[in-house]
Amino acid sequence: MKFLQILSLRQMLTLPYVVLVLVLAAAIGGLSYSAGRVAVDTLSNQLLSEMVYRIAQAAERHVFGASAVLETAFPAGVAAPEDINDDLDNLRTRFWLATSVHRDPNNYAYYGDRSGRFFGLWRHSENDAELRLRTVGDGPRTIYRFSGIAGELTDPVRETRIFEPRERPWFKSGESSTAHTWTSVYIDFKTEELVATRARRVNNAQGEFQGVVATDLSLQGVNDFLHSLRLSANGIAYVVETDGQLIGTSRGPHLRKDAAGDKVRLKVQDSDDSLVAASYREIRKLLHPSAGAPHPQTAVFESADGEAVEAAYARIQDAAGLDWIIVVAVPRSDFLFGVTENFKRTVALALLASLMTILIGFMVLSVVARDLKQLAVAARKVGNGDLNAAFDVTRSDEIGDLAKSFRSMQSKLLSDRLTGLANREAFLRRVDERLAQQRELSDPRPFAILFIDLNDFKNINDSFGHDVGDKVLQEIAQRMLTGLRSRDLVARYAGDEFVVMLDAVNNRQDAESARSNIEQLLGAPLLSIDAAALDANTGASIGLAMYPEDGQDVESLVQCSDADMYRRKQAMQGARRGPATASAGADHPGSR
Repeated sequence: MKFLQILSLRQMLTLPYVVLVLVLAAAIGGLSYSAGRVAVDTLSNQLLSEMVYRIAQAAERHVFGASAVLETAFPAGVAAPEDINDDLDNLRTRFWLATSVHRDPNNYAYYGDRSGRFFGLWRHSENDAELRLRTVGDGPRTIYRFSGIAGELTDPVRETRIFEPRERPWFKSGESSTAHTWTSVYIDFKTEELVATRARRVNNAQGEFQGVVATDLSLQGVNDFLHSLRLSANGIAYVVETDGQLIGTSRGPHLRKDAAGDKVRLKVQDSDDSLVAASYREIRKLLHPSAGAPHPQTAVFESADGEAVEAAYARIQDAAGLDWIIVVAVPRSDFLFGVTENFKRTVALALLASLMTILIGFMVLSVVARDLKQLAVAARKVGNGDLNAAFDVTRSDEIGDLAKSFRSMQSKLLSDRLTGLANREAFLRRVDERLAQQRELSDPRPFAILFIDLNDFKNINDSFGHDVGDKVLQEIAQRMLTGLRSRDLVARYAGDEFVVMLDAVNNRQDAESARSNIEQLLGAPLLSIDAAALDANTGASIGLAMYPEDGQDVESLVQCSDADMYRRKQAMQGARRGPATASAGADHPGSR
């Protein structure tokens, strides 16, 4: 009896503390989950928007070249011949050049006239091609193989099936429109891939309709890019036309087979993936019927099973009728997985702490709450546009992984992916911060902006290819990093343009000296290109702007340095051409 009384007394003494620890465990878990959810929601919006932006850029890069192909095949002002037999050599030359502009994916350009004649050039590779001809208004086409722009036509093969260009959708679409137009997306019967055709009507010398020039664009590249994206286990990314027909998805099919076994296009409402249909249904409610979203937008909705889904979307359009919707949707539980797991661990640790000491519980509460609060505060700052939001979280658990992911995201948002330099946004923010420091100082210190444009970089791309061009940009970036002080900032502004902020210079003479040093540094032979190659030294034109003489804000300083760079480039080009040519070229400024 006395033993039972002692046991009961211990229970009375320990039970309140156990309950207290359990309450603390619930508080810790709730705080961890709540703070983590706030941070994750903010980060997820940023990440989903970035993903949609990447997809939109990839899609636009894939389709933008079609217009240049048509303009190369039939430049503005070039009249269509009354009979293609009278202009075969010129057509062949122009169409070879047209299919060289963006051979992947625009490797096929063709032309049909109102009399039923047809001329098409298909590039199999850099040197091999085939010519598809119908020189009369009826009958099948004849296909010739040849190599090189003026190679001899060989191996003629006469098709058995009659190809009538005037009955094709691209011909009818181009005939009825006075501008460039996209045909409906269709399935190519040979490759069984989705294809879109861009077409434009061509007039004869009298200004009357003569025919239609067109180029095919395989959309398999868009689908391949979507499949290459790294999404969560249950996330989905897809591109769809406004009528609901899929162009590509990150998982699952975008085509299906009908009863006859033929491939047909798949609509989102017929997709086996419920997230595709649910997200498209919700996004369609948010899109304006006639205007696209210029920037990625975000939304949250509930799936059919009541689970919250976070999504980002954008709409890309062009004057020729292109109208696609890009959607990325991820269940919120995918984002919160790490936070949920951390919640479970926190509760388990708190239960263990109830057997050891209440002190451990308070320590866990203090550490976890502090780190999650830092992450939440940093996430809110990022959401408000402060991409440099700092926090001190160095953990090795899921919160640490979240912190690493946050830092990685900040770095990617402020860095140029190719060169590793700061990007334009990071540079402009740094200069703004420098200007803010100037306003707080009683004795402002001058600084300088350099605007750098590589000379003849287009020639390097054209001569050696874009892979070599990328290596040249990386080499130039490394040179500038080694040639500048640690407190100076160099960034890739756009394409082959770079900007530098000389953090502190005493006067314009010091800035001019720095400019001269960089010009010498960039004028050295390029290691990325064979030394025996012609024009292997690119060099650069560098513009200079001083604060505060040349501008009081970042826009004015960049514009001033850009204008100075352009004047120097014109002067250098004029010196190369000679006085007479330079004088004539001075009448046409603004071309770079």
